[in-house]
Amino acid sequence: MPVGLIVIIALFVILGIIFSLGKGAFLISGYNTSSKEEKAKYDEKALCKFMGKAMFMFAFSVFLWGLSTLLNQHIIFVIGFTLFIGTAIFLVIYTNSNNRFRK
Repeated sequence: MPVGLIVIIALFVILGIIFSLGKGAFLISGYNTSSKEEKAKYDEKALCKFMGKAMFMFAFSVFLWGLSTLLNQHIIFVIGFTLFIGTAIFLVIYTNSNNRFRK
């Protein structure tokens, strides 16, 4: 597996762990630029835990990319890429609809 993919996987896993612990909200784009009054309206811990799950999904997707290289199976890359894009789309729609993380 290429070293660059291993580094990316490690970064996603580390971010996933940080977010799963309910920490690192300052790393979430949009949330970190909000005013204190706006931030007070959101459940920071729930938002972080959700983002942690998303980071683990991204790490798994990138892992599939590397696995496809090792096994020389293009279909595994396609599955990983589809999962990556699907996760990103789901993330945007889920977090921005229905005020899910509001207190």
